[in-house]
Amino acid sequence: MNIFEELGEKKTVFKCKKYLDHRFLPEKLPHREEQIKSVAKYWIEALSSVTPPDVTIYGKTGTGKTAVAKFARKQLEQISKEKKVNVRVEYIRCTDYTTEYQVIARLCQQMGQDVPYRGWTKAEVINAFRNLFKKNVFGKDLILIIILDEVDILLKNDGDGLLYTLTRTDNVSIASISNFVDFKQFIKPRVRSSLRDREIVFPPYNAQQLVDILQERSEMSFKEGVLNNDVIPLCAALAAKEEGDARYALDLLRTSGELADERASETVFENYVREAKDYIEHNKVTDIVMTLPSQQQKVLESILYLTKEKEEITSGRLYEVYKEFSKGDSVSYRRIFDFINELEMLGLISTKTISRGRGKGRTNIIDLQCEMGLLEDAIWNG
Repeated sequence: MNIFEELGEKKTVFKCKKYLDHRFLPEKLPHREEQIKSVAKYWIEALSSVTPPDVTIYGKTGTGKTAVAKFARKQLEQISKEKKVNVRVEYIRCTDYTTEYQVIARLCQQMGQDVPYRGWTKAEVINAFRNLFKKNVFGKDLILIIILDEVDILLKNDGDGLLYTLTRTDNVSIASISNFVDFKQFIKPRVRSSLRDREIVFPPYNAQQLVDILQERSEMSFKEGVLNNDVIPLCAALAAKEEGDARYALDLLRTSGELADERASETVFENYVREAKDYIEHNKVTDIVMTLPSQQQKVLESILYLTKEKEEITSGRLYEVYKEFSKGDSVSYRRIFDFINELEMLGLISTKTISRGRGKGRTNIIDLQCEMGLLEDAIWNG
C-alpha cells in the first residue's frame, strides 16, 4: 500500500486543519470590529479617487493586525469593483522581500509588469513601477494601497529608501504593520515627515476573547464531541499569558489535536494542551537561536550565564562576560546595544531603565524572557 494511503486511513479528530492556520482569513474577525472600521475610515477615500492617508498598524504578535488588513483589503476590492473605481491593494510580507529593489520588483510583478528580481538598476525598477500609474496602463486614476507587513524587518535590513520612494509616488498609500511601537527609529526625519500616517493600535486579546475565536475555529476544524470541555479554556488561558497571542492559541489547539491523533485517542484531553505548550515553546526558542548570527548567540549565552549566576545584568557587566565567551573574537561595546535591541525584539530578553539615585545616573537592566532550560537546550544541544 502507498504510505500516503496508509496514513490517510488512520482515524483522526480533525475534519479540516486549515481553519486552525493563522493565515486562514475567516468571514468574521471576532473582537476586531473596531480596528476594521478604523482602517476602513481611512481607506474609504480611495472610493472617491482620493489617495488615502498612510496608516501604521501596531500590536503584539497574534493580535490580528495582518488579518484585519487583509479583511479590509478584501472588502475594499469588492466594493471598488462594484462601483467601478480603480483601486488596488497589494500585500507585501517584508520577511520575504527585504530590500527596496525586491519590494518594488514584486509590486510590478503583482500588477502585471515583468520586472526581474536582480539585474536592473534601482532607478530602472522605480521608473517601471511609476510607469504603471500612467492612464494608458490602468485607466483613470489608479489608487494603490500597499500593505507592508513586518515593515521593521525591511527598515533594519535596507534602511528607509523604500518609504522615501513610495511617499514620493503619486496615488500611493502605505499601510505599515509592525509588532514594535518604536520601529520609526529606523526612519530618517526627511522620510518621517512625508509619512502622513494615522496610527492604529491593536490591544492583546483577553482570555474570553480567545475562547470565542477558538470556539468558532474548532467547530470548523474538529469532529463533533472530540474536544474535552477544558481544552479550549486552557488554550485561551495559556495564550492570554503570552500577551494575548491568537496565533499561539490556534497553534496550541492544533498541536493538541495532532497529539491526540498520534496516541490514537478519540478525545483531545487537557494534558495534550500542556504537552503541546512544551513542544511549541521548545521549537520556537530553538528555531530563533539556531538562526541567530554567532555573535548574538554569544551575547545570549552570556545573558544565560549571568542569569544562572543570579547576577544583575547591566550592559557593562554583560560586555565583560561576553568578551570572555568570545575568546578574542568580540565586537565593540556600542555594537552590543544593537544586539540587545534585536534580542528584545525577538522576545528572548527584556530591558528596563532604572535610576541609581541622585548623581548616580540611570542604568539598563537586562532580564531573560524564556525558560533557562529551553535556552540551554537550544544553545548547547541545538
